[in-house]
Amino acid sequence: MRSQQLKWIILLFLALIWGSSFILIKKGLLGLNPFQLGSLRIIFCATFLLIVGLKSLRAIPLHRWKYVALTSLFGTFIPAYLFAFAETKVSSSICSILNSLTPLNTLVLGSLLFGVNFKRSQFVGIIIGLFGTAILIYSGNHQVGGDNYYSFLVLIATICYATNVNLIKKHLSDVKPLSITTGNFVVILIPAIIILSFTDFNSKMNLPTTQQAMVFVIVLGVMGTGVANVLFYKLIQISSPIFASSVTYLIPLVACLWGMFDHEMLNVIQFFGAFVILIGVHLANKK
Repeated sequence: MRSQQLKWIILLFLALIWGSSFILIKKGLLGLNPFQLGSLRIIFCATFLLIVGLKSLRAIPLHRWKYVALTSLFGTFIPAYLFAFAETKVSSSICSILNSLTPLNTLVLGSLLFGVNFKRSQFVGIIIGLFGTAILIYSGNHQVGGDNYYSFLVLIATICYATNVNLIKKHLSDVKPLSITTGNFVVILIPAIIILSFTDFNSKMNLPTTQQAMVFVIVLGVMGTGVANVLFYKLIQISSPIFASSVTYLIPLVACLWGMFDHEMLNVIQFFGAFVILIGVHLANKK
């Protein structure tokens, strides 16, 4: 399959997986606190990756492990907890929409810190995409906790994601995606276990609500984190940082559809905002 076709297939599949992650976080928080959810998400994913990708660690050169550690921190560890805390006060729909700021941060950080040059048309596409995101935010009243300050946690997470994308493209573009992903979780597995041990998880793990929440987190960890990260790193390698991070424009569409099943109806303005976002994605990746 040609690289041009493959990158669009991976992009759409990632949008489906990650767009579903926000509702999984929301359901997981019904029986777990943010520290528990973030830690279990990492632990379940690490277990899965060690089973399928342990041998792939040999492909990581010794001098590249420092970059693997950095990408594990910015790409998974910090955002896993930030999103869990954010969704205690901010709805899953709004979190998914704010996540669309990742491409803009990728552009800015890539230009300032990584020496990446972008075309004017890419910048215009990003601005249009952000305008569509603003339409969605303005037209949707999805706040559940009334504390807008928690939205800044999502903004910090997008900066982490943008840093991760640029680090992979510059320092790990020739390392196999499965090796990078497995290496990431080898690095952060022990810290996640330590954080979980300081919570009251052991005393409530047999409760029905906790066990039900863990089912959602298992799906979130294995598919939404493990499988998705392998695909995302592959996408970065065969495309560009901006194209890869453009998946965050499509994520709100999936997340809002899940919102419909969770009693959040889309209106005409929201559909228009989604259309504007797709135009932005097209322009940002137009040659």
